[in-house]
Amino acid sequence: MRKQGSVVRWDEVRAFGFIRSAGTSADIFFHIRDFRGRAGGAPREGMAVSFEEIHVGGKGPRAMAVQPSGPVGQADGAGRVSARSRTPSRSRKSGDTGATVGSGALFALPLMLAYAGLLAWAVAWTRQLPWWVLAGSVAVNLVTFMVYWFDKYAAGTRQWRTSEATLHLWSLAGGWAGAWCAQQVLRHKSRKAEFRTAYWATVILHCVAVAGALAWKQGLLPL
Repeated sequence: MRKQGSVVRWDEVRAFGFIRSAGTSADIFFHIRDFRGRAGGAPREGMAVSFEEIHVGGKGPRAMAVQPSGPVGQADGAGRVSARSRTPSRSRKSGDTGATVGSGALFALPLMLAYAGLLAWAVAWTRQLPWWVLAGSVAVNLVTFMVYWFDKYAAGTRQWRTSEATLHLWSLAGGWAGAWCAQQVLRHKSRKAEFRTAYWATVILHCVAVAGALAWKQGLLPL
């Protein structure tokens, strides 16, 4: 049996929120993947919705198959059409646009190729680095991708989260390419401006450190 309620909280960054319904004492959790809105729409606080309520593992009520119960562009309490209902969720925050992802790709993809070429040159041509450095780099990036995936899953299930500092440490350790891929593929940590600024700082620091170490070993930099 479907129930009626309204969204009382929506976190755009973490992509989850809560619904309040007269038939349930506690606020009801739901994730963006459980939302069945119209094309281009997204949940917002105050939106009237219908949903199926379930209970899993003693974690409190959860809403599934959440749908807006009003028309597109439903009027606010003051009778004005909400501007947020007409704007796709990806463009509501500063820096939260498709252009952000695209411009990042124009810089990230060539940098990945240049970084891989630098490591291959240092391993196979100049023998400055041992062979396992390439395998280690691949492993670190795969682990970093999985760390992002687990954090994304934890965000949707209200489990223990991985701190942003830990995510940045993985990038700084060499997993920045895997982190970038996770941000784009999983749509996780890809819209928060502060996080992305710190992320790109770790990328620059790591690449500069590696290039500087190789240049020093070649005798191009003084002690």
